[in-house]
Amino acid sequence: MSPADPQPDAQRPAEQVATVTLDDVRAAAALLDGVVRTTPLEPSAALSELLGGPVLLKCENLQHAGSFKIRGAYTRMSRLSAAERERGVVAASAGNHAQGVALAARLLGIHATIWMPVGAPIPKVEATRRYGAEVHQAGSTVDEALVHALAHERETGSVLIHPFDHPDIVAGQGTVGLEILEQAPDVRTVVVCTGGGGLVAGIATSVKALAPHVRVVAAQAEGAAAWPPSLDAGEPRALAQMATMADGIAVGRPGDVPFGLVRDLVDDVVTVAEESLSRALLVMAERSKLVVEPAGAAAVAALLEAPEAFEPPVAVVLSGGNIDPLLLMRVIRHGMASAGRYLGCRVRVPDRPGALSGVLAVLAGADANVLEVFHTRTTAALAVDEVEIGLQLETKGHDHAAAVLEALAGAGIRVVD
Repeated sequence: MSPADPQPDAQRPAEQVATVTLDDVRAAAALLDGVVRTTPLEPSAALSELLGGPVLLKCENLQHAGSFKIRGAYTRMSRLSAAERERGVVAASAGNHAQGVALAARLLGIHATIWMPVGAPIPKVEATRRYGAEVHQAGSTVDEALVHALAHERETGSVLIHPFDHPDIVAGQGTVGLEILEQAPDVRTVVVCTGGGGLVAGIATSVKALAPHVRVVAAQAEGAAAWPPSLDAGEPRALAQMATMADGIAVGRPGDVPFGLVRDLVDDVVTVAEESLSRALLVMAERSKLVVEPAGAAAVAALLEAPEAFEPPVAVVLSGGNIDPLLLMRVIRHGMASAGRYLGCRVRVPDRPGALSGVLAVLAGADANVLEVFHTRTTAALAVDEVEIGLQLETKGHDHAAAVLEALAGAGIRVVD
């Protein structure tokens, strides 16, 4: 999903907002036949154990271009007139929408111009170029890049391809729901990460039309949760600010087209904490061997936070896997810390030979892996014959971390932090 994909147009009156039906989704599926991959619905042993029933992962991270975005982009662009195709398309994004538009344009023989922020991750910029798009970078956010995309649209007549606020986009994304019902006809709950709402609106359209008993839940990062206040207000409302690692669902205002569908068809909207997003990404990498970006793991995070809230069998949509390797390293470390897999502490021991080896012997006996050690001798808080040792340890979880601290205390080693 594209980071902070914005709402470019002024809010449209309700009567002018087009809706999407099951027939629209089925028509999109026919268009996409042979174009997109029918992604697997893989069982998750770890999440199934947590919920006490089957949990299935809809792996859109394995889709062409690394996310579900190609579904909506191709559907929208394949319906352009010959004159519109001749003028080309333009989009603003820093991630998955950019790549989805670029790939769809290449498949359809349409020139695509993508405006991306100056700080967009290099792998995503290069991937967009490799698909054949003309890439320009401007501004520090997607909103600022969008200003340039809109100017390009006015100057050239290019067609703006919105990331979520168009009926064809929603219909294309809804084909994920058709596949879920075909692959798991006994599913009881579908959980979908949500930003602007195109994906969950499309999935809810197809799922509720064919299996109205199935519960559809939208999951948002709590630092960029525009849907709860918008639903409370009865109309899309813009957030004043956002802060989340899940940049793919950091959307400041829900789309007009998705809004009515989400309001009428989605059973619940939940929010998840940053720590849960990190843990979810780690669980996917470690237990399911799947690389998922933070936005794509939001639905998994919802299960980790409240497993009792979801009736199995549960289908969890992993929306994308396009993650900057540097961010992946940081998020995995954060996820390991949240899961109790890292322990940082400081101990004070007598400043004499062998003191450090004694500490390390206790840690070895407690089966803790030492990652880093550093000494402090020059602080007023220390006695003249003391040394403070900082430790970064790898542990096996919260219970093991507590046992390590108990082992240190039991050996007469004073833990000060």
